[in-house]
Order: sequence, then C-alpha cells, then structure tokens
Amino acid sequence: MSDSDAARHVVIIGASLAGTRTAQNLRTIGHTGPITLVGAEAELPYDRPPLSKDVLKSDWSDEVVEGNRLITPTELDELDVDLRLGIAATGLDTVARAVRLADSTTLAYDVLVIATGAAARPSPWRPESGVLQLRTLDDARAIAERLALREPVVVVGGGFIGTEIAAAAIGFGCPVTVVDPVTEPMARLVGPEIASSLVELHRANGAETRFGVGVVDIRGTAGDLTVVLDDGTELAASTAVVGIGSIPGTDWLAGSGLTLENGVVTDGGLRAVGADDVYAIGDVARWPHAGRGLHRAEHWTNASDQARFVAAAIAQGAEAEYASSDYVWSDQYDWKVHTVGHRDPNGTSILVGDLAVDGRVAVVHADAAGDAVGVVTVNWVRALNQARRLLMTGGSARSVADQLEQLAPRAAA
Repeated sequence: MSDSDAARHVVIIGASLAGTRTAQNLRTIGHTGPITLVGAEAELPYDRPPLSKDVLKSDWSDEVVEGNRLITPTELDELDVDLRLGIAATGLDTVARAVRLADSTTLAYDVLVIATGAAARPSPWRPESGVLQLRTLDDARAIAERLALREPVVVVGGGFIGTEIAAAAIGFGCPVTVVDPVTEPMARLVGPEIASSLVELHRANGAETRFGVGVVDIRGTAGDLTVVLDDGTELAASTAVVGIGSIPGTDWLAGSGLTLENGVVTDGGLRAVGADDVYAIGDVARWPHAGRGLHRAEHWTNASDQARFVAAAIAQGAEAEYASSDYVWSDQYDWKVHTVGHRDPNGTSILVGDLAVDGRVAVVHADAAGDAVGVVTVNWVRALNQARRLLMTGGSARSVADQLEQLAPRAAA
C-alpha cells in the first residue's frame, strides 16, 4: 500500500452493520486517510437482527437498546471517523466523485463504499393506522408497543422475519395468525424436508396459520382491523405486521451510471459495475455468487464478511474474488435454526436425525452432481460446526451426511 493510497478519503454511505464494520476494519488494517460514514437514520449505528430476535421481546430498557449499538461515541473518536447521522444520500456523480446529500451539500470521495442496505417492501395495504413493518429501531419500538397490548395480531409473511415476530407476539400473550400465499413458506428457507416441522412448532405454541391463502385487503384502524383473505375469510386484528420481502436502497443512485438490477451489480471483487473506486456491500450488493449467479443476500454474516473484504481491498490493494459463507440463523421460540451454504433447486437433500425423536436434525443439500452445497441444522450446533468445516473442504453430500450421522449418538449441543 502506497502512502497516497493510505491517505485516500473513503466515504461510506450507510451506517448499519456493513458500513460501520468497513470503517472499523479500515482502521484496524492501517488506513490512515479520512473516513466519512453517512447514515440516513439519526440513531447511532445499531445491529438489526436483534430487532426481531431479542430487542422486540425485551423490556425496552435503555440498557437493552444501547447493548445493540455497533459502536460507541468513544470508539468513533478513537477511530477518527467523521460520522454524519440523519442525512440521506440523494445522488451520485461518479465523474466528479461526489455524493449529494439531503442537506444540499456534496461530499467528495476518493473511494466510495455503498452500504445503503434494503428497506421493507412497502405494504400494499395502508389503512389509517395499525399496519406496521419491521426494518428499523423505531419500527421495532412501534411493534413492541402494540404487542404489549396483548391483542390479536395478524402477521403477513411466513419467512424468518415474519415467524420471529409471530414468536415474539406469542411471548407477549397475543393471539397470532400468520398468513402466507405459499402453502409451505418455510420450504423456501430450509427445504421441504423439515418445513412442516417448523410450521407445527408455531401451531404448538399457539399460532394459527393460514398458508396457501393471500391477503387482498386490510381495512379499519389500529385496534379494529379486518384482514381480508382471497378465499373470502376475514380475520379480526388489533395490529397487522407485514413482512413481504425487501427492496434494495438504490433509488438515490438513479442516473449515476452504475448498473442497478435488484441492487448494485458488482464484479467478483465487489466493485460496482460502471464506475471506478466504487464498491457495494451488504444487502444492497448483487455480486456473482459461485453457486447462484448474480445474487443479493440479506444476511448479517454476509454484510460483515463483505465489509472486511472491501476494507482489505481498499487499504491493502487486495485482489481476490469474494466468496460468501451463506450463513444464516433464526430463533423460532426455543428452536435454533442455522443454514450454511445454499439449496440447489435441481439437486437433492439428505436428512440426518429425526426432530420428533431426537429434538434435532440436519439436512444436507446436494447439487445436481451430488456434491454438498449446503446444510440446515435445527437445535444441533455441533453438526452445524462440523458441516461448515466439511463444506469448506468439498465432497459429496453423502459423505457429509455420513460424518454428521457419527455425531448422532452423542448429546447434541
């Protein structure tokens, strides 16, 4: 790394996990130039997974909220990072190397890191009040206030976020119904082999499920909502929480010359296609994944890994192709669901263990050639750790499953 490289001004747009970790990693690696971190929210950077996993279920004490901060003011001072909060980016001029901000100022950069994440896909149903979505700390606060009323809740969307919110609502004592147009929504996340077990978990804990049925309307106001399904059923609710996916934060990049297709398209080194010295990381980045083609991932681990990768590329001139671990986890009541790698829709899967008998299970995913490409575990951390090592070394799905079987006689972690 030359002295001139070390002195470059790095501007990071997006002050969530990916952006904050990039700034921290740059300093750790030895970048001495100025770093500016810009965030649209006025909140000090915070971790998002705990919004549904922990914070939503907490007592909302100051200690709980502050415990989920990614960085403290003291740490920012020590890192010598210029943090600008409550200011959204509104435009990018890659020729002039400048970012336009919502306060009518421009910010020049030598290197730009785009980490603007993704926002909840807007609900198509917008009554005067009572319909909420989860993406920010303020969103979590608003949902927690409604759950504390212990009144009926309808969750629209049966993915990990929706079911984590449903579990939190059950914990508060709310009657809960989860609605999804897909018959087995969990199959998208863990595969059909154990999807039904996760559905039964929610039912066993008191949640009603209406799967294979869509929502056509939500009307009324908070405390007195009617959720209308496409089979004519009407569900009464005090609150509806809508989790129907996300959209990448790219609106501000219109006209920038970057390639925007369900995110900022990058090369294998996470450099944005269409500009020099511009990187995209985290939920907003769409990069060439070895097993999935152009891919955008909304995973905590992916955002953290990409931040570390890009910091090395900027500070050390590292030339490499980014390889994702594809590691995701979810808390479903007292069950721990972990996935690593991916599931090939053209491949097969092997089940190891039995949830009903042992209380834990693993599913090994194979591609069309029979090679292991991913593993899902439920309540079996020892198998997860072994699977991560085995996937790194390669091999057939059968061999991975056989080695995980050897763990079965011992008590699961």
